[in-house]
Amino acid sequence: MKLVNYIVTMATGDLTFAGTFHNVYIKLVGTDGESDHIWLESLNGPLSFIRGAVSSFTVSCPVSIGKLILIEIDKQPHLLFFEDSWFPAKVEVKSPEGDTYNFPTYRWITDSEVHLFREATALRVFEDDNPLSKYSREQELKQREEDYRWDVYVEGIPHCIMAEGIFSLPDEVRFSFTKTTEFFFTEATGLAELQLKGLSDCTKNWPNIDAIHRVFCCKRTNMSEYVQKHWKEDTFFGYQFLNGVNPMLIQRCSVLPKNFPVSDDMIFLGGHCSLAGEMKKGNVFLCDYKHLDGIKTNIINGKKQYLMAPLVLLHKTPDDQLMPVAIQLKQIPADDNPIFFPTDTTEYDWLTAKIFVRSADFNEHQLNAHLLRTHLLAEVFAVSLLRNMPMVHPLYKLLVPHTRYTLQINNLARGLLISETGIFTRFAASGGEGMRTLLKRSLSSVTYRSLCIPDDIVERGLEDVPNFYYRDDGLKLWDIIHRFVKGVLRFYYKDDTEVQKDSELQKWISDIFEHGFLSQAGTGIPESFTTVTELVKFVTMVIFTCSGQHSAVNTGQFDDCGWMPNTPLTLQRPPPTTKGTTSEATMLQTLPAVNATVQIMSTVWLLSRQSTDSIPLGKYPEEHFSEKIPCKLIQDFQGELQVLSAIINARNKSLEVPYTYLDPMVVENSVSI
Repeated sequence: MKLVNYIVTMATGDLTFAGTFHNVYIKLVGTDGESDHIWLESLNGPLSFIRGAVSSFTVSCPVSIGKLILIEIDKQPHLLFFEDSWFPAKVEVKSPEGDTYNFPTYRWITDSEVHLFREATALRVFEDDNPLSKYSREQELKQREEDYRWDVYVEGIPHCIMAEGIFSLPDEVRFSFTKTTEFFFTEATGLAELQLKGLSDCTKNWPNIDAIHRVFCCKRTNMSEYVQKHWKEDTFFGYQFLNGVNPMLIQRCSVLPKNFPVSDDMIFLGGHCSLAGEMKKGNVFLCDYKHLDGIKTNIINGKKQYLMAPLVLLHKTPDDQLMPVAIQLKQIPADDNPIFFPTDTTEYDWLTAKIFVRSADFNEHQLNAHLLRTHLLAEVFAVSLLRNMPMVHPLYKLLVPHTRYTLQINNLARGLLISETGIFTRFAASGGEGMRTLLKRSLSSVTYRSLCIPDDIVERGLEDVPNFYYRDDGLKLWDIIHRFVKGVLRFYYKDDTEVQKDSELQKWISDIFEHGFLSQAGTGIPESFTTVTELVKFVTMVIFTCSGQHSAVNTGQFDDCGWMPNTPLTLQRPPPTTKGTTSEATMLQTLPAVNATVQIMSTVWLLSRQSTDSIPLGKYPEEHFSEKIPCKLIQDFQGELQVLSAIINARNKSLEVPYTYLDPMVVENSVSI
């Protein structure tokens, strides 16, 4: 009998420990039949599936099995070798009819179970009409629902994946060996790397600024050195609201809040300007930390800590500088709650007021702008995707690169940073009960518009503020992502009806609405999709949040916080209730103790370091798409990102303080640190 031959090419991933010496078996399944369950053997023997290997095999069948639908792969133990894990990357099959079928796998196989993988052509649920295809799709989702279950870490905040620890996470979402080694080495040796180990248990106050200088000299970046030199300056204080790690709070002020009674006779705006006139021209801005009001503060080293809820008024000068002109440190006006001005006679009155603002900004940034709006939401997007989308779905193919490492890094954050014994809980002013309160308040203020940078910029009235590089680079990056997402999704969804009848897509957004935004309709988050346009915008927001937005609020943490006086995580004294009572001595008594300082320096050092296996935005080493148009759109996307990177780098050459956090070559595909 003459047999028909299928040429199977198996590629093992180029990852540490990705290879196996065990026996690998395959079965091909087509529309007209299936092959036998065949042991893949070649002249390479046990080397066929080592790391990075690409090996070809012949699978013979009596007759053609038709169009290939899926393959079944399993790994059976070899008596001569210990049990191991194997990471097949992709399988290519050439049929006797001359067709080539691609099967993306990209999954760790640690057991002897049979694993099913679909052919790479993307299929929505309503067009996946082969009975065997339907069955495999249902079985995959059934297993995913078991592997990725929802859990509640703290009531009132976005839900997370149910996992006892990192080793209970599914293998496919865990760190690589390289990432694991680097992360835990840095975490374990951070204090030593920064030469701070001898200070980690010191509960004393800093005796003088020079003592902080001596600690700070151990590790520096260009930006952290700049911060150290300029942290006292009003121009740099104002600049950080636009281009520091928290550009999310500042807004244009057209009417002063009733609880911030600033008048013309209190402030100096230059020339003959009036406050009302400058507000009318759009030159006055406000930062209001009202979410921090009444937050229960921490006790550190046996001492009550202090965290204010300031209001900050800023003025854009004729030379386009953003200058602070008034600071009120508590929300309710009172005689013991003075408004501070740059013209105050004692220089330490104004500097102390700014220190309280920067400490408030640290806590607001870490818990709201960083943890909640990027990490926790990215986890919701990821869990919902992995629960509700099979690998063959086009949205899975589009979004899975943007989930890389997110579930593990968040699991680690819950254990190392915000648990009862975590660094943030122990050493930040808002650690503990205050942290939970602030996260709940922050979620109640999250809106869909605030997560979409074009809408957010308009809503905050910041369209024409000069020198706002977060806005400039962010809007360009959003537009590039939006064009890419629109191209891909409109290739698969030809009209709104196809969006409406995709039950898997609707379950994805429904889970996000329920578990991420706790079914709060006031957020504006869609509960379902009715149009392609809606879908494109939401997916753009997801990718931007997991990549660009996270980079903007994460990458510069050591830059801003490495020099502690610029961004104190906590403060040990209450703010002055009358002017003229501050000095360098009271400032030093107010700043955090030595151990709190060095612990947070070590933490932001860890959180600002990219792994050597990080993947920049737009790079897709895992090939999930096979159709020509999506593959071409990926190439176009990469080209546009390279152009944006060149534009940013050219601009930065002329800036005293370069803004790099949204350079696509710096931005990672996912929330992975």
